[in-house]
Amino acid sequence: MSTVPEVIAAKQIGMKVLGISVITNECNPSDNKLFAHDDVVEVATAAGEKLQGLVKLVL
Repeated sequence: MSTVPEVIAAKQIGMKVLGISVITNECNPSDNKLFAHDDVVEVATAAGEKLQGLVKLVL
């Protein structure tokens, strides 16, 4: 959920770091939207497929 502790540890040992995040759902209490686990998985799966190409380009 948060990559900050991992990035701090990696930088302390001299690693180069690239962070990529995917937002899978909103959190807006005034909106009253409910998200099921399946909704989050669906968005993450679609994003994962798109990110594969990006990661290949970076590497």
